[in-house]
Amino acid sequence: MLSSASDLLKYIDETQLTTEFGGTFEYRHRDWVVYRTQAIEGFALTVKEIAQMLQAFGTELAETELPSDVYSIEHILANRTEKYCQLKKDITSVTKEGGLLLDSFERPSTSLVTEQQTCEKHGDWETVNRLLAQLHEMESAFDGFWEKHQLKMEQYLELLKFEQNFQELKNATDFLMAQQTGVPDTGDNISDVKQRLVELSNIEERSKELLGRSQMVILHGHQLAANHHYALNLICQQCNELRHASDILSEEIRKKLACLSTTHELLVQLQEALDSCDKGAYFLANQQMDKCQSREGAQRALQDVEKFLDSSALDLSFDPQSLQYDFESILTEELKAQIQAVHVKIGNIRDLFENRQSCLKKLADKQVRPVQLVAPRPENPPRSKSPLFSPKHGMDFNSSLKFSFDLTLPGKRTTRKMQTSRKIEVMHDYQEKRNSLQFYISESEDSLDILKGHVIHELVETERIYVEELYTILLGYRSEMENQEISLFLPLTLRNTKNILFGNMPEIYEFHNKVFLGSLESCIGAPERVGYCFLERREDFQMYEKYCQNKPRSDSLWRQFSDSAFFQECQKKLEHKLALDSYLLKPIQRLTKYQLLLKELLKYSIHSERVQELQEALVSMLDLLKSVNDSMHQIAITGYNGDINDLGRILMQGSFSVWIAHKRGPTKMKELARFKPMQRHLFLYERAIVFCKRREEHGDGHDKTPSYSFKHFLKMNAVGITENVKGDNRKFEIWYSGREEVYVVQAQTGDQKAAWLSEIRKILTRQRELIKVEKLKQNSFSDQVVLTPQMNEG
Repeated sequence: MLSSASDLLKYIDETQLTTEFGGTFEYRHRDWVVYRTQAIEGFALTVKEIAQMLQAFGTELAETELPSDVYSIEHILANRTEKYCQLKKDITSVTKEGGLLLDSFERPSTSLVTEQQTCEKHGDWETVNRLLAQLHEMESAFDGFWEKHQLKMEQYLELLKFEQNFQELKNATDFLMAQQTGVPDTGDNISDVKQRLVELSNIEERSKELLGRSQMVILHGHQLAANHHYALNLICQQCNELRHASDILSEEIRKKLACLSTTHELLVQLQEALDSCDKGAYFLANQQMDKCQSREGAQRALQDVEKFLDSSALDLSFDPQSLQYDFESILTEELKAQIQAVHVKIGNIRDLFENRQSCLKKLADKQVRPVQLVAPRPENPPRSKSPLFSPKHGMDFNSSLKFSFDLTLPGKRTTRKMQTSRKIEVMHDYQEKRNSLQFYISESEDSLDILKGHVIHELVETERIYVEELYTILLGYRSEMENQEISLFLPLTLRNTKNILFGNMPEIYEFHNKVFLGSLESCIGAPERVGYCFLERREDFQMYEKYCQNKPRSDSLWRQFSDSAFFQECQKKLEHKLALDSYLLKPIQRLTKYQLLLKELLKYSIHSERVQELQEALVSMLDLLKSVNDSMHQIAITGYNGDINDLGRILMQGSFSVWIAHKRGPTKMKELARFKPMQRHLFLYERAIVFCKRREEHGDGHDKTPSYSFKHFLKMNAVGITENVKGDNRKFEIWYSGREEVYVVQAQTGDQKAAWLSEIRKILTRQRELIKVEKLKQNSFSDQVVLTPQMNEG
């Protein structure tokens, strides 16, 4: 207890007490009321601003149009989340400020406050408390709205990702479906079927990988559906569509694999039968008939024939009807024809064996007749055997034969054969051997003529079919692009592009129809003249190089418009099973077919007078194929400043690993530290070696095409080679300007290295020869200049 108010100064500082308590603190109640009122009004204004900010943010979330790409959505979601967090911080700050203001009203005041002031204070407390309640309600509503909006945005983002994955897989599935559709489900020979099986197996492997990815996307879609995604129906529909497309692709590949495998099985059986026929014909051709004139020799030969028949499949039944029944599901007209051809060939070979057995049995069963021995007259000695008819020559002649075509036997041959056998019985021993061997040679030569006849007939018939197919395509597609009735289906961007789509096919057709087909038809009676036909038109075949160089542009154009109603209408009118792109491959396929037929014809023309022409024709066609292939790579070179044709004719091209070392030049010494080789694609020209880097052009799927970026080139007149490099037999050196620059080149195989070294040596040898010729010319000219005055003086 204090005795007076002034005693408060002992406990409280005078600056904290008003004047009536002896202090110096100036206090006016009206001023205090005004201050407290301003604080409340400021807080209310702040709450109002917060409400406006929340309203503006909500309007932005509701009215902003969302983009359709994942990156933009993720960016927008991140920005909105950042704004939301900032607004939450502002709300928390304002709430804290209101709480402090509310606490100031709840503190106990001094006794100086009147009852009226207490009432005012209570009203202010209620105002602040009401503002805080409004702020809390706004925050709760804003949190609920944001939670729903964020969920919707996240679901929208998930939907975009799902649709993007779905579309990617759908396109990949459609692409694989188109690829497997492009693989025929049959074939005419084993190599084609094997190649198609390999292609289809590769497609199957990719389809399995694609199926696994599709299952993951479908599982993702089911998870979205289970989480009550707002686009539930769309997701389920796309999952079903993707599953259906994957199932169809797998089923189509399975069916085609089964069909091709069955076709391969049939062709293997046919090939085994053909091989047995070839072995039989080879056996008969190599049986030495000159040793079969005695009973013992004939018996041994007969046993050999029977033994061969027991060990071969020629005696087994070959039933075409049974094969057609077993393989009915995959039979085409071509396969039926092959089955019938094999059946005919087996019958012909059996006839040959039966005739041989009949002949040998007669020789083995004949009775030895007494023959009067007469000394030969010196003035008329027996004729010596020609080397052509010697047994040794006969074996060498037939040792390289392979019978790949049907053997047709005229009906009268058996009669002549029986007559020959009867004549043997009344001849002297040496005459019997000679006639027997002549029969064998004649039989072999007849067989070769038959085989050559088959080849030339196949060449002419396939040439006629080829010409008809070219005519059909030019008439049914190319000409229709100018037909007013059907051109309505033609896209605008496809018009005036026939020269790109078809290339120089009209030129190829004119050449084959008016020139080459007639030349081949004139060779039907003389197959050996075929070589001259090809050599005579060697330059004309260069038009195929132009066609092949245009093929990438044609393929790109076709891929863009293959689904056009115009092409579908043309295909429907022509009643073609295959689309146009399959027929655009015909010239390339025909070009590769020629060398196969020439090889086959060459096998049966070894001793022909014009075999050299056939060999040169085969070499010219193989060179043309190589030239076409090399030129296809050459047109993909980019970045070369100048005319690439100035480097001469392209000779070879291929991929190598290259290390570079420099003898001089400090700016290039960094190349010495390159331990990892550079991958370079080299082009060998007559005048230079060009170094390029292989690149893949940007494109989608099959639209990707390789290109070669030019790096540098070496002139051949300054190039030298070192053929062997330590460490790897695939390496060799190309040095330049007296080993100022050395390129260590590693080939992929030893054969590739040998081929390149051989070609480079040829170029360098030609260069040395040209230099020698020039020096000889210069020396000759100098000698003439010196000798001429002396001769004049004499």
